[in-house]
Amino acid sequence: MEIHPKPQRWVSSPYLTSLLAGGLAGTTVDLSLYPLDTLKTRLQSSSGFSASGGFSGIYRGVGSALVGSAPGAALFFITYDSVKRHLLPLHGVTTTVGRTAEGKPYTERKREGERNEALVHMLAASLGEVAACAVRVPTEVVKQRAQASQHPSSLSALQHILAQRQTHGLAHVWLELYRGWSITIMREVPFTVIQFPLWEALKRWRLQGSGKETVSGLEGGILGSVAGAVAAGITTPLDVLKTRMMLAREKQPMFTMLGTILRESGPRAFFAGIGPRVGWISAGGAIFLGSYQWASNALAGVADA
Repeated sequence: MEIHPKPQRWVSSPYLTSLLAGGLAGTTVDLSLYPLDTLKTRLQSSSGFSASGGFSGIYRGVGSALVGSAPGAALFFITYDSVKRHLLPLHGVTTTVGRTAEGKPYTERKREGERNEALVHMLAASLGEVAACAVRVPTEVVKQRAQASQHPSSLSALQHILAQRQTHGLAHVWLELYRGWSITIMREVPFTVIQFPLWEALKRWRLQGSGKETVSGLEGGILGSVAGAVAAGITTPLDVLKTRMMLAREKQPMFTMLGTILRESGPRAFFAGIGPRVGWISAGGAIFLGSYQWASNALAGVADA
């Protein structure tokens, strides 16, 4: 009988595993799907698709994505996995001993408090998004202004914002970099509250009766694609509002922008770019969560099969 060697565990710290796997996943998905993200941004721009650049220069602004992808995703997964590790053991696995009809003893393993797992995943994902947005929002602001052809590159967009310090002060620059913070949180938290509990539930469903410790990278990717598509479709109106706020020439309150969109474009505008968004995030969920699952398995020495 052929004996397969047990995979080697490369990283002993779960925090370092989250850091490395999250950074790899974030960089992989942002670079591979950047053109779709650009098209989605231009479709949602108040200037219109063609005026924002159309199909030309679809990698414009990619520099900010390169800088922000890895640290943003790493922050998310360190927070997400840490919260899960601290809270889920409270509902840990117990062993119940009983006897069969013939009187033979048996051991049954069951998980207590499964109904609470979804709540823990929601909380962990929400806190992870808040942490990630500390990096994600400034890079999104810079990236989307380049994508919408307001500036020739992400570096140019960043320099334009930083140059405002001379006339408006440092506080203004800070507020510009974090423009759309509140609506980004309002978009990302509902998104992750849908996506990650659904992904975790799908993984539990996939593992039922399989005897495996965890899903493979491929399985994690397929299930992540389903979870991402569902979450993306539901949260598209919030994404449109966030994009309009970040691209506005002058900062506007959220409800003012909401009224402007309804008055000028009507309710249908809130579903602009829903096709590219669902397609982008569905593919992104497969790449992001699949590569994260694969990297986590590899770093922890778990066979990915």
